[in-house]
Amino acid sequence: MEKTIAFIRGIPPVESFPKEKLVECARTAILNHGDLILQYASAAGYDPLREWIADKHQVGMDSVILGQGSLQLLDFFIHSCLTPGDLIFVEQPTYDRSLTLFKRAGMRVKGFDFTNGRMDLDAVEASLHNGAVPKAFYIIPDFQNPSGALMPLEQRQRLLSLAKQYDFLVIEDGPYRHLRYSGEPVPTFIEQNKDRVIHMSSFSKMIIPGLRVGYMAAPEVITSRIRQYAEDSCINSSYLNQAIIYEFIRNGWLERQIESLHALYGIRLNTMLESLRTYIGNKGEWLKPQGGFFVGLTLKETASVPDVQTCKTGGIALSNSKGFFINGGDKFMRLPFCALTPEEIQTGIQRLAKLI
Repeated sequence: MEKTIAFIRGIPPVESFPKEKLVECARTAILNHGDLILQYASAAGYDPLREWIADKHQVGMDSVILGQGSLQLLDFFIHSCLTPGDLIFVEQPTYDRSLTLFKRAGMRVKGFDFTNGRMDLDAVEASLHNGAVPKAFYIIPDFQNPSGALMPLEQRQRLLSLAKQYDFLVIEDGPYRHLRYSGEPVPTFIEQNKDRVIHMSSFSKMIIPGLRVGYMAAPEVITSRIRQYAEDSCINSSYLNQAIIYEFIRNGWLERQIESLHALYGIRLNTMLESLRTYIGNKGEWLKPQGGFFVGLTLKETASVPDVQTCKTGGIALSNSKGFFINGGDKFMRLPFCALTPEEIQTGIQRLAKLI
């Protein structure tokens, strides 16, 4: 039986895990700082790592909080700073798990569609002008999950201007920012406005996901509420895991790790784009991402997304793309490429083309 090729989860491949280095980091952290990191501690997180993050984003240490992945911190923000019924704006499509968190907490969520990888900010401004003003706008501006879109600088500046004018927060989710394989970086939201931006990220994509180390940089009035909520919920996140990450950074290995990921993933992205051109052709449309984990494929009206059983028979697996949308998504497919070899990507897209 042929191996099923899974276009489901955006996960790093196991061959990217720097296992030996992490063993060394864990040993150093435990032997040198074990009395601190093996004990109960502050909900804010391991101070050396917080200080490194604060310096990176040019904010005070009290503006940084660590957690068991950035999703946990987003959930804590929702429950400590928002109220059921509050309005949240999102891109559409958007990350399905963040959308789930907002809905589960009773938020009203309004989506704004992408057109050729760009959000319709005229529609956003019209909504604001008509009185629909959110508490926060959740975005993934760099190599968006699930579409692969990159928000241009002028759109970032305009959205920040609207946030200031109508008094709402921008939640900038940035886990893929450092995974850029071509082109030049665009300034982050938090670089442009530290008073109105909540920046989320993690080390899951840059090092490994299994340690579950994420962070949030935000105004202190927000991080203090999250810190109290975290303390009441879980006491503190894992200082051991955070210390391992810090030792990895302190040894100068993070930059080299990211460089190796660029080399590994860049080839896989190019293979995905070439396979789409060869096998899908004019049956669909897709962006050409400069980084990240995903290519979003939108089929033309004459083509259909194969159902689960058809995919199973045809040797592929797809995620439920409707989960990335508040409504719609019938013609959309998220195609992750990072955990697949170039040969698997080519074979998988060839199989997908036969099923469409």
